[in-house]
Amino acid sequence: MKYLEKGFTLIELMIVVAIIGILAAVAIPAYQDYIARAQVSEAVNLLGSAKTPFAEYFADRGQWPSTASDVMGNTSGKYTASVQITGTPVTTAPGQITLVATMMTSGVNSNITGGNLILDTTDGGKTWTCKTTGATGPGAGGALASKYVPGNCRN
Repeated sequence: MKYLEKGFTLIELMIVVAIIGILAAVAIPAYQDYIARAQVSEAVNLLGSAKTPFAEYFADRGQWPSTASDVMGNTSGKYTASVQITGTPVTTAPGQITLVATMMTSGVNSNITGGNLILDTTDGGKTWTCKTTGATGPGAGGALASKYVPGNCRN
């Protein structure tokens, strides 16, 4: 009696390994972008939590606080180094202020290291604009790339 061998051939196994390699080559960079976006979302949340306290402070006192920590409970996080007020509020437009969130320089995705995201208002905190254009500040990374920020922060 003759028995037929059952199993996979070497060629079939090599094809499966090649397919897995191609899928991994596509998936890993996409996964890294998702990680960076998740880390940037912390900075977006910190800036978002600053809107109401800053608006109330300005409505109550008619001026802005000297530091962000005067009205915010948290000005940093696991991936966000700091939230700071940049410059001095303009005296001719007293309702204008710009907040800058700076990402950490280590422990974050390399594409967002030291990057900045800004939130500004020109009407005393009634409307806020999130953007990356002009986001310079204490971070070494400059403005964050638009693919890492939420849609409403893209310029």
